[in-house]
Amino acid sequence: MKQLGEILLEEGLVSEDQLLAALDEQLVQGTSLGRVLVDMGVLTEMQLVSALAAQLGMPFADLDEYQVDRQAVAMVPGAVLRRFQVLPIDFDDAGNVMLAMADPSNVVAIDDIRSLCGRGVVPVVTTHDNLARAIDRFVRSDSEIQDLTQALEDEVDEDAVDLANLGAADDDAPIVRYVNLLVTQAITDRASDIHIEPAEHDLRVRYRIDGVLHEMQRSPKNIAHGVISRVKILSDIDIAERRKPQDGRMSVVHNGRKIDLRVATLPTVWGEKIVMRILDNSTASLALRDLAFSDHNYAIYEKSFVKPYGMILVTGPTGSGKSTTLYATLNAVSRPEINVITVEDPVEYRLAGINQVQVNPKAGLTFASALRSILRSDPDVVLLGEIRDHETAQIAIEASLTGHLVLSTLHTNDAPSAVTRLTEMGIEPFLVGSALDCVVAQRLARKLCDKCKEEYTPEPKELLAVGFPWQDGEPLPTLCRPKGCAACSRTGYRGRIALHEIMAVNEEIERHAVVGSSSTEIQKSAIAGGMMTLKNDGFYKVAEGRTSLEEIFRVVA
Repeated sequence: MKQLGEILLEEGLVSEDQLLAALDEQLVQGTSLGRVLVDMGVLTEMQLVSALAAQLGMPFADLDEYQVDRQAVAMVPGAVLRRFQVLPIDFDDAGNVMLAMADPSNVVAIDDIRSLCGRGVVPVVTTHDNLARAIDRFVRSDSEIQDLTQALEDEVDEDAVDLANLGAADDDAPIVRYVNLLVTQAITDRASDIHIEPAEHDLRVRYRIDGVLHEMQRSPKNIAHGVISRVKILSDIDIAERRKPQDGRMSVVHNGRKIDLRVATLPTVWGEKIVMRILDNSTASLALRDLAFSDHNYAIYEKSFVKPYGMILVTGPTGSGKSTTLYATLNAVSRPEINVITVEDPVEYRLAGINQVQVNPKAGLTFASALRSILRSDPDVVLLGEIRDHETAQIAIEASLTGHLVLSTLHTNDAPSAVTRLTEMGIEPFLVGSALDCVVAQRLARKLCDKCKEEYTPEPKELLAVGFPWQDGEPLPTLCRPKGCAACSRTGYRGRIALHEIMAVNEEIERHAVVGSSSTEIQKSAIAGGMMTLKNDGFYKVAEGRTSLEEIFRVVA
C-alpha cells in the first residue's frame, strides 16, 4: 500500500517542502499526517478524504457534483439512511448498490443495506459534511408525509376533530408527525416561509425558497381542519376563532439549533390559511460585511451609523431583508456603554444585551406610545420596527433631533421616495431634511449556484438593451448564468444576495425636501452625489459573477 505522502505528491496536492514541514509537525503533535496538513491549510477535508480513499483502493465521490440515482436512494427507507448516515447513490455494472459512506469500515450498515436491497454493496468514500448535505437533499420526508396523509384521511372526520386533545396529542399521532415533518422539511430545504392553504377540494402546502414559492404537497381537504388547529395550538392562537386574522409564535429545535416561527392566520372562503415565517436566530448575529454591501455603499452607510444621532431608514417590500439589515446595524453599534432599545411588532429575533419591546395594541402599547415611553428610559439608540403613521413618524423625527440614533423601516420602492413619503405623512419638510441622515433601499436576488454556474459572453445588443454599464467598442464582459445541478435542485440558484441603494442626505437633498421636490428630482440629485441605484448595484454583482441579469430584472423594475 502506498503511503499517504506519496499519493499527495503524485496528485500534486502538496509540495515536498510542505510535506516535510507537515512530517515535522506530526512528530510534535502526535496526530495523523492528513490531519496536520488540513490544520495547516495545505489540504481541504475533501482532498484528504479523496487521497485516503485512493490509499485504500476505494472509490471516492463528491456528492455535491455526483449525479445521484434517485432509484437507488428509494430502495432504502429514509429513517435507515439517516440512522447509519449512508446514502445509495448509484448501481455499478454488476448491479451492486454503490453506497456513499464517511466510515467505510461500518460493516453493520453495509450488511443491513445489503439485506434491504437484496443486492451486493460497494462502499464509496465521501466526507461527513458532504454526506450530511446529500442526505438532507435526497432523503426527503415526502414519502412519509404521503403515508401520514393517507393515515389521517382514514381516521380524520373534518366535523369531528377532537380539539380538546390536539394540544396534548401523542408524539406518534399522525396529525403531530404530519405538522412536525412539514416544518422539519421546510427548514431542511432552507425555506423562509411555509404556506398552508385550504382550497375547495384539497389542502396545498407551499415553501418559499430563495424568494420563490414552490408547491410541495397536496393533501385531502378533510385533514385541513386538524392540521390548522394543531398549528394554532402550538402557536398559542385561539382555535375557536376562525373569523378574523390572528398572530402567534412557536419554537422548534432542529439539528441542535433553536428556530422560531412567526405564525399568521387569514380567513379565506375555503378555510383558514396559515403562513409560518421561519426565523433562524443565526441571522440576527450577522455582521454588516456579511450582507454583500459593495465597498462604495458600505463606506456611505458607515458614515451614518457611526454618528451618535440622526435617523436611518431601511426601505423595501416585505421579505426584502430589512430586519436583517437593521439587526446587523445594531450589532455594529451596540456595546456595553450605550443603551439600545427596540420597539417591534413582532419581536422577530431575541438579541442579548438589547432591551426589546413587543407592541401590544390591545393593551394600548402602540408604536407611538411605546416610543414616547422609551424616550424617558435614557436610550442612546432606538430601533423602531416600522413607521406606519404620522404620530410615530413625528416622535421618531423629534427623537433623532434630540441626540438619539433612530433606526427604522418604511415601505417605499426606492431610497429617494422615503423623503416624499414622510412629508405625505404630515411631517414638516424642514424637519425631514434635518433629521433624516441616510436611506437604504434593498431587494433580495437569488445567488447563482457556485457548483454549476456557467460563464458566457453576452451579445452587445443584450447589454445595450438592459442598460448595462458598457460602452460600444469596449471589450465585452464575461458574465455568468444559471445551469442547474444536484446541489441547487436544478434551479441554478442557491441562496440570496442583497442589492442596495444608499442615499446619504446632503444639503442638496435637504433643499429638495424643504421645497417639496418630487422623488424623481431627489433621485437625480442623489445620483449626482454618488448614490448607486438598485439596478446598478445589481449590475455590479452580475459583473462579479454572483447573480444573473435575468434575476436582477426579476426583483428590480
